[in-house]
Amino acid sequence: MKLSNRVLNRTLLARQHLLERSTLTAHQMCEHLVGLQAQDVPPPFVGLWSRIADFDPATVSAALEDRSLVRITLMRGTIHLVTPPDALRIAPHIQPELEKIPFRKGFNFGAMVGLDPDEVRAHGEAALGEEPMSAADLRARAAELYPDRDAGAVLQTWLYQLPVLQTPPRGKWQDSSRPVWSRVQPWLGAPLDPSYPLAELLIRYLGAFGPASTMDMQTWSKLTGLKQAVDQLGARVRTYTDERGRTLYDLADAELADPDRPAPVRLLGWYDNALLAHQDRSRIVPENQAVVLRTSGLNVSSILIDGYLAGCYKLFPKGGVARMRISPNRTWTRTEHQEVETEARALLGFLEPAREPVVEILEPGADLKP
Repeated sequence: MKLSNRVLNRTLLARQHLLERSTLTAHQMCEHLVGLQAQDVPPPFVGLWSRIADFDPATVSAALEDRSLVRITLMRGTIHLVTPPDALRIAPHIQPELEKIPFRKGFNFGAMVGLDPDEVRAHGEAALGEEPMSAADLRARAAELYPDRDAGAVLQTWLYQLPVLQTPPRGKWQDSSRPVWSRVQPWLGAPLDPSYPLAELLIRYLGAFGPASTMDMQTWSKLTGLKQAVDQLGARVRTYTDERGRTLYDLADAELADPDRPAPVRLLGWYDNALLAHQDRSRIVPENQAVVLRTSGLNVSSILIDGYLAGCYKLFPKGGVARMRISPNRTWTRTEHQEVETEARALLGFLEPAREPVVEILEPGADLKP
């Protein structure tokens, strides 16, 4: 069966809870989405606000404190907000790939080439110990141990080599404290679980991002050699083809969304999972907008209209004003203007409730800088 791009679009949005806000809790949403991209502090809060009705950001802050949610390096070598069970069972799949990165010639201009990876790792484990440690303190220890190497590169190497997570207050609502790192086992009181099958992880990926190709799964996870794991899915999946004839896998009992279902305007956080989880992003990023997505500047976030990337926005809070500047990727209709402005004001009320909201919708392609 061949699936149209629009079926793929609406199905992705439905599984991402972007067609209507959900009653799931933040913990349940993190489980369903297999984590939320959380390299910076605001994006997971925007992602949850866009997906959960009456989302209270204080629940995430409290969860980071009681350790029922954690920020850990996982897919694509980036920080994700996940539940502890997912941290313990996903990390063993991702960690071997992360550990290869620092000793390649392209890493920090070859800063670690020639060093023994096992020795570097042992020094990192000793430096980090059993208690959380700031990046500044870890960098100082790296400089002591490797005076002839770039201390920042050594620190980055340790953060790739060791299963680590960021501890609060970093990641709490409206708290951009500098990272403090902890090894996973001391923080969660449990070791990594290497028994979790890769096939189960792929099943969950399909539940949140499918139907998808093997290359989509690889792009999402940055894992290679997935064909064997996909073959093991057996009768749990069925296959489709897309408009270009590529094979797509999906859960055997999963429903496809109605392609005619309306898709409301959504403002996402930067690097939202929905935009990064496929090798072929055409189901959500129109082909002529791919370059715009790749070249977006720091903290520039995406706007979906009718389910597709249609512009970007950036916040400029200063003094008593929270200014949101919006750059459409195409000419919008009057209705689209109104719907975007309504959602933008709602988001400003969530992110900056104490400041006066100002929404500026610029000409298509305009620079977001004031």
